Amino acid sequence: MRKIIVGAQMSIDGVMQAPGGPSEDPTNGFKFGGWAMPYFDEVFGEEIDRVFAEKCDLLLGRKTYEIFAAYWPYQPDEGIAKLFGDITKYVVSRSGEVDTGWQGSVLLRDLAAVKRLRQEDGPNLVTQGSTELVHALLAEDLVDAISIFTVPVVLGGGKKLFADGSAPRSYRLTGSRVSGNGLTVAHYERAGGIEVADTEPDAPGEAERARQERMKRED
Repeated sequence: MRKIIVGAQMSIDGVMQAPGGPSEDPTNGFKFGGWAMPYFDEVFGEEIDRVFAEKCDLLLGRKTYEIFAAYWPYQPDEGIAKLFGDITKYVVSRSGEVDTGWQGSVLLRDLAAVKRLRQEDGPNLVTQGSTELVHALLAEDLVDAISIFTVPVVLGGGKKLFADGSAPRSYRLTGSRVSGNGLTVAHYERAGGIEVADTEPDAPGEAERARQERMKRED
């Protein structure tokens, strides 16, 4: 079975929209396209290489696929550009209205196709961007690992990495790194369910009982 690995660049307030440039995704009046690029340093580059160190294919939503297809095939055939050119690019599009002319591209029409692909033998599937797809993968509990590059900026709004509706799941930290410019990188792998603990006293006081009663009335 393949693993699905979510790779994401995120602001402190959870935004992942258009980290690479203003033209990536200006929808909803987003004004800060390219916010991650001032923090691209040696650590950033090395940790991105780590995400793609194992044999993998790309798993992308339509919008991110179109951004990549319009950029990477026209870069020098080396490094990440060569890797992306050589591997399979799976693009998920319900409408199917996407040009899959980029060599090695395969169209998937729905999440059921992603689930079947995950069950097959083959390289891991790595996402980049693809907010709506990532939300769907998290909601269906299909994410096996997450690599988050957190940039020390607050953007105030935009498409976010996590949304309500994700399946509850704990993850285990497998590696982390902090750059001198404030970038933090954390790599997580799928673990078990959510553990909870109770810090309430055995015999709550009058103030706590009153608070609980008020919460019941306000619910």
